[in-house]
Amino acid sequence: MMNESGSLTFMGIALLTILALPVAMAAVPLLALLRRGFGLAPGRAWRTSLAEVAIVYGTVPFVLLTMVPGPMAGQVDGSVSLVPLEDLPTMTPIGVVGNLLIFAAAGFFGPIRFRVLRSVGRVLVLGIAGSVTIETLQHTLRLDRVSSIDDVLLNAGGATVAAILSWPWWRQCTATAPSTANSNGLVRSV
Repeated sequence: MMNESGSLTFMGIALLTILALPVAMAAVPLLALLRRGFGLAPGRAWRTSLAEVAIVYGTVPFVLLTMVPGPMAGQVDGSVSLVPLEDLPTMTPIGVVGNLLIFAAAGFFGPIRFRVLRSVGRVLVLGIAGSVTIETLQHTLRLDRVSSIDDVLLNAGGATVAAILSWPWWRQCTATAPSTANSNGLVRSV
């Protein structure tokens, strides 16, 4: 699970992700029940709870995988590649798919849960910001990893495609959001 330096390994993260699945599955109905106790409608309580758990469970393991140090971590600076599409041909299919999936759960479920993300452009910005943060941390922490603009493009692209795929659900959430009148008497969605 951990290497000799105390860092999590790829296999350790995969094992922890599998072991966390029952906890994640139990968290959804418990959160929904708690929300029902606070008066939220059943459908909304379940949708909100599922979206929150899915965002965390579907994103955290992938982000942890990006922080697994390379063999020369701390001894050498990682390389930086700022030329778009230069590294893409050298990536393995697993690397490409992994980069697409890092923020896919956040892109898919984020707009369902958070009204502010109910725009493909906002999800794209979220994916870019998250990915730039990861690439900066990889370089700053000297993890012996390549900080690449192609990773940013793939991470943000995966979040954006996932948001487009979930559009029917978050569009429905927007259309059925309850309205309230503000102090000016204008009706707005909540």
